[in-house]
Amino acid sequence: AVVSTQSTGERKEGLYAINEICEMKNCNMTMFFEMRKKLDLFMWLSMVPNGPSARFLVQNVHTMDELRLTGNHLKSSRPLLTFNKAFDEQPHLSLIKEMLKQMFATPNMHPKSKPFYDHVLGFTYLDGRIWFRNFQITDQTEGSLVEVGPRFCLWLIKIFSGSFSGNVIYENPNYKSPNQYRTELKIAASHRYKAKAEKNAKKAAVEIVPKEDELDEIFHTITQDELKQAG
Repeated sequence: AVVSTQSTGERKEGLYAINEICEMKNCNMTMFFEMRKKLDLFMWLSMVPNGPSARFLVQNVHTMDELRLTGNHLKSSRPLLTFNKAFDEQPHLSLIKEMLKQMFATPNMHPKSKPFYDHVLGFTYLDGRIWFRNFQITDQTEGSLVEVGPRFCLWLIKIFSGSFSGNVIYENPNYKSPNQYRTELKIAASHRYKAKAEKNAKKAAVEIVPKEDELDEIFHTITQDELKQAG
């Protein structure tokens, strides 16, 4: 679900309402997408009702139609989850790994799922971001895969002790908000424009001195004054 909010207070009330909805539906995990300024997409992963919860910035989203991917799989089939070794090297990544497992892993013999695997969900931590890929298993004996899509990456912002609230137990020191990033781009563009304008002004200020033509002396007419001076 996507909730559009007008203020910080309304946004917080909307997040608290998600906990109530999950409790009514007997849900212990929730994924919430939040759109800001019609430009920036954020994603929450939360364990209801006691937490923890994590907030991400969603980047580099590419759909199946956009990339013309040919893979396909059944809607209710169980996925295999894969994680690279980086998730086991830091405590906050281990926590994120466990939250992703509980969110995406389908329990065995679940009544609304197919009792077999036909696709792989891959999570790779690289360059400070979590990269997501979805593959169809075309041949289980050879392990051949065909990408289904979509593609996106998650940039971790904060991890909270509660569900959509609580103390901050981890904050990404390298995170840069989209507003800050756009501001830096504008400042860099203005600096480039200023430098170009100063360069053009310096060029215009340089006086262009015409070169003397060597042929001017050939066609020079000797005056009476010049004859008297020569005599």
